[in-house]
Amino acid sequence: MPVMGAARFERFFRMAASLDVDKSDLKRYDEFLDREIHDLFVVAKATAKANGRDVIEPSDLPVTKGLQERMHEFAKLEEDLEVAPLLEQLLARPPLGMALSEDTEARLPAIAGGLSVALAQAFKIIDPRVKNPGSAEWDQVFRIFELLL
Repeated sequence: MPVMGAARFERFFRMAASLDVDKSDLKRYDEFLDREIHDLFVVAKATAKANGRDVIEPSDLPVTKGLQERMHEFAKLEEDLEVAPLLEQLLARPPLGMALSEDTEARLPAIAGGLSVALAQAFKIIDPRVKNPGSAEWDQVFRIFELLL
């Protein structure tokens, strides 16, 4: 990740949950986004197929109430941080054998942003005193997301 992008994400985590992250955390964060977006698209692909479509629409994505609320929180943070364009660059598009509609493509940065807010807040739920999450905290948060998404 370019230095400018890294600085914005570091600021994002400070604003979202008073966390100090470093470059190794940003690598974990990138892996987290790739995995969670992939998992969302696995479900979205099945939903689109079940509805007789070969294009994934936004309604196919399993966006829960909680994720939707985190997406709204991200939108407020995004006004100051402008990280959505960086998220767009970071997001890996999983090979699905299905196309994404333009609306689905356009929604991806907001979904990734919502997942990012949820990730940051999950650290504080696990340990309200954590400032700089280490490997153990990252592993715990990853296990929680694996259970839920």
